[in-house]
Amino acid sequence: MTQHAPLIIDIAGLALSKADRKRLKHPLVGGIILFGRNWQDRRQLAELCDQIKSIRKDLLVCVDHEGGRVQRFRNDGFTHLPPMRALGELWIKDQLAATNAATACGYVLASELRSCGVDFSFTPVLDLDYGESSVIGDRAFGRDPRVVTLLAKSLMHGLLQAGMANCGKHFPGHGFVKADSHTAIPVDKRSLKAILADDAAPYEWLNTTLTSVMPAHVIYPKVDARPAGFSEKWLTFILRGQLGFGGAIFSDDLSMAGARLIDGEQVSYTQAAVTALNAGCDMVLLCNQSVGDGKPVDELLDGMAEALLKGRWEALESSEMRRLELLPARPAHGWDDLMLQPAYMHAMGLIP
Repeated sequence: MTQHAPLIIDIAGLALSKADRKRLKHPLVGGIILFGRNWQDRRQLAELCDQIKSIRKDLLVCVDHEGGRVQRFRNDGFTHLPPMRALGELWIKDQLAATNAATACGYVLASELRSCGVDFSFTPVLDLDYGESSVIGDRAFGRDPRVVTLLAKSLMHGLLQAGMANCGKHFPGHGFVKADSHTAIPVDKRSLKAILADDAAPYEWLNTTLTSVMPAHVIYPKVDARPAGFSEKWLTFILRGQLGFGGAIFSDDLSMAGARLIDGEQVSYTQAAVTALNAGCDMVLLCNQSVGDGKPVDELLDGMAEALLKGRWEALESSEMRRLELLPARPAHGWDDLMLQPAYMHAMGLIP
């Protein structure tokens, strides 16, 4: 077993280049995240995933595939899944129908991805919808943390039925702030008590169900001056210690503006990755930097290897075990078999 492979990187195109193959063989690379530019059709996606797994079977093939506006694969048979707000609206009309629909969405989402070779999706969103955040918006189930928890748990049940792990995001909550952490550094000035009572409540209620969590690139100054994804207080003491979470923690994308300013200073990708790992993350993501010559990806790989040798971060076997536990434990249905599977067809009929 690799001692610890914490880096999740991406690729530029529809197939692996020579440079991609070299990067994926790096012992610090633990997975790959796919985007719309990596999609042409189901056959191409399956071939790409096979290429990735031929390099190392334990590489975690990931994607942001939530439904609604965040769904990377939309044609050639992939079901158009509703935004999570639609499930929250259904809850108001019929609570049991909403939970069944959420489970169905999770099952179809995971089954279709896995039939093409994708292991894992960063879903569900556990943020609360305050009506202020454009980046969250209809990606959230709703405003009530109890409703969000129940619908998320139902969706995660569907993922589990299809053999896929889950990822609650963005801890402790991104929905209250207006700024988009892709382009700015949001600041939430509420107290820890207020955040734990509301936005972070689903993480405690779901601590037996969540297999991974992604923290927000948001600063909560009454708790810590650092964004949550770089804060030992948030990740180690609150999420793990106080809320009882035992699964894997991913950083959000290190190329986002909210990840590039730590303690008031601009930092490199390597500095950001080291800070996130030392705060309690098990894996760190660097997205959309393979386009072009991919120099930022290579600099991160070299920088992290050097930082490991110099003792600036520790390769933890516990973190590697958490990564490996996110890999599917059983084979997936092929696409043609899936289309005839009774459980899949039943789930399709429940999606609003």
